[in-house]
Amino acid sequence: MLSVNVWTTRRWSLPEAVAGYVARGIGGIGVWREKVAEIGLDAAVKLIADSGLTVTSLCRAGFFTGASAAADNQRAVDEAAALGARTLVLVAGGLPAGSKDLGAARDMVLEGVAALAPYAASRGVGLSIEPLHPMFCADRAVVSTLAQALDMCDEIGAPNVGVCVDTYHVWWDPSVYEQIARAAGRIQIFQVCDFLVPIPAETLLGRGHVGDGVADVPALARAVVSAGYDGPVEVEIFNSDVWDTPGDETLRILLDRHARYLEGIIP
Repeated sequence: MLSVNVWTTRRWSLPEAVAGYVARGIGGIGVWREKVAEIGLDAAVKLIADSGLTVTSLCRAGFFTGASAAADNQRAVDEAAALGARTLVLVAGGLPAGSKDLGAARDMVLEGVAALAPYAASRGVGLSIEPLHPMFCADRAVVSTLAQALDMCDEIGAPNVGVCVDTYHVWWDPSVYEQIARAAGRIQIFQVCDFLVPIPAETLLGRGHVGDGVADVPALARAVVSAGYDGPVEVEIFNSDVWDTPGDETLRILLDRHARYLEGIIP
């Protein structure tokens, strides 16, 4: 099933995104908490349930290296449960202010996920640890590789804790295919977009439509399927030009690229 993350059509409100995706025959929606907050959780739950869309992910929780993560993460779990989200995506958090101790920061993430897992399990919510590209290690995610994320899953040992594989973040890793195979049964969501070069000044916005960059997205898709993944393909693009493009046109391009590069690979 093809899904579109609402950040791909960021200028659309949640009601506009839901209507646009349904009109294009897209079956899934990846939701951001900010979009839910704009209309309220109850309204968002009803809107999406009435649309028939599947909530493939809720973004995001985590930031375990911050001071006030625990309470907000429980709220995120509650929102994921209410929306019926396939998984709640966890972004680890960067180095604590004034610290250069990566090991200690990663220990904080491990402890935070382990502490959140039982509560999430009680609400029927899966947690996906998402490794981010190393250029975000300092400020966003001290978990930079799929191996690190899977090591945390192994240590926590909770069946509801898995990983998010995002092509933008993992394509560069020389061990990515080995680690995707290792992740069999633990990939909760597969997110796709391309890695653009040159990298823009605002590094966060260097994502593009599949086929516009340097990542071998089809090869990564084949790898996750070989690892037993049969879930949705969720397109998530952070790019100011894409955001400024009318949403209907973005969906037209997205569907064309899906047909060209991924159709027939992902069930």
